[in-house]
Amino acid sequence: MKIVRADVIVTCPGRNFVTLKLVTDDGVHGIGDATLNGRELAVASYLRDHVCPLLVGRDPHRIEDIWQYLYKGAYWRRGPVTMSAIAAVDMALWDIKAKVAGLPLYQLLGGASRDGVMVYSHATGRDIPETLDRYAAYQEKGFKAIRVQCGVPGMESVYGVSKGGDSYEPATKGWPEEQGWSTEKYLNYVPKLFEAVRAKYGFDGHLLHDVHHRLTPIEAARLGKAVEPYALFWMEDPVAAENQEAYRLIRQHTTTPIAVGEVFNSIWDCKLLIEEQLIDYIRATLTHAGGITHLRRIADFAALHHVRTGCHGPSDLSPACMGAALHFDLWVPNFGVQEYMGYPEPALEVFPHAWSFTDGYMHPGEAPGHGVDIDEKLAARFPYDPAYLPVARLEDGTLTSW
Repeated sequence: MKIVRADVIVTCPGRNFVTLKLVTDDGVHGIGDATLNGRELAVASYLRDHVCPLLVGRDPHRIEDIWQYLYKGAYWRRGPVTMSAIAAVDMALWDIKAKVAGLPLYQLLGGASRDGVMVYSHATGRDIPETLDRYAAYQEKGFKAIRVQCGVPGMESVYGVSKGGDSYEPATKGWPEEQGWSTEKYLNYVPKLFEAVRAKYGFDGHLLHDVHHRLTPIEAARLGKAVEPYALFWMEDPVAAENQEAYRLIRQHTTTPIAVGEVFNSIWDCKLLIEEQLIDYIRATLTHAGGITHLRRIADFAALHHVRTGCHGPSDLSPACMGAALHFDLWVPNFGVQEYMGYPEPALEVFPHAWSFTDGYMHPGEAPGHGVDIDEKLAARFPYDPAYLPVARLEDGTLTSW
């Protein structure tokens, strides 16, 4: 069996996605997600110009060898563009291998470790009462784990809060939106949100929150300590993690579990965090961290140190990534939770899928492969539409982490 074609498909059925489709001489094909929100065309070019020509003629069953070839053979290693491109290839190859075997992907990884994959979604509101109403709505849908974010008095915009409706999409058309930020106002207000949720709905549900890299280590320690009475499932990305050692300070001051890693691209980004047990959940994604082959290594390494998985799962990663992630989640022994924001209807039509959701749990389905395909004719009706993630500035105008 040989790869005879490698196509890159860019489409925007509600938001931009980059998809790699590999086709073999036997007519079997597999798809992989290469979406990098706000930098989609960089990955598309990397694939078309530098990766796809290297794949034609290769044996698709040699997944490990191809992964090493694309990683070590490029000399310039890691980074979100490179690793997203490698991930798309890896995802498509696993899809092909499972289809040839006639098995759902999770069976090739070692079989199911659980009956379903617990997922969480986002309850957001302009204020605490609105957030409480949204929380109730997600409970009614069956979610056992819910992330909560709300507006902060005195701030026009806050990360994670939708501008209208249930869905939250931070990317905007045109130049990046500039949003204001006040750490002081946030730290003084946000514990009241968790107090209100627990007071009204009790402690049965899993409660999550995303800080989105906004704090310094001592500020994150203060927040973690303040919310301990409300038993958060996790406090996500409290500090930008380029300096992994900074998490030692947070750990010294709070027992609130910490989740990190949605922007990580390799095992090296989380090596110290995992080795020193400075985090409780690793959030790396299949698309941005080199695919199934590499994320398995991260998960196995994490398991040695009592760290569980909690893969990033926003709507800016395509349904192909979500399908593959659910197979990974069903298998991985040290699973924690999977993020699931859902997709606009056009995206679900462009990407037919086999997964299902029941009472707070998802299952990838039993279709051979990872269970997600792409309707290329329909995809062509949704051309690329440039959009950028926002940037954030402090009240004095200083650019800070968004």
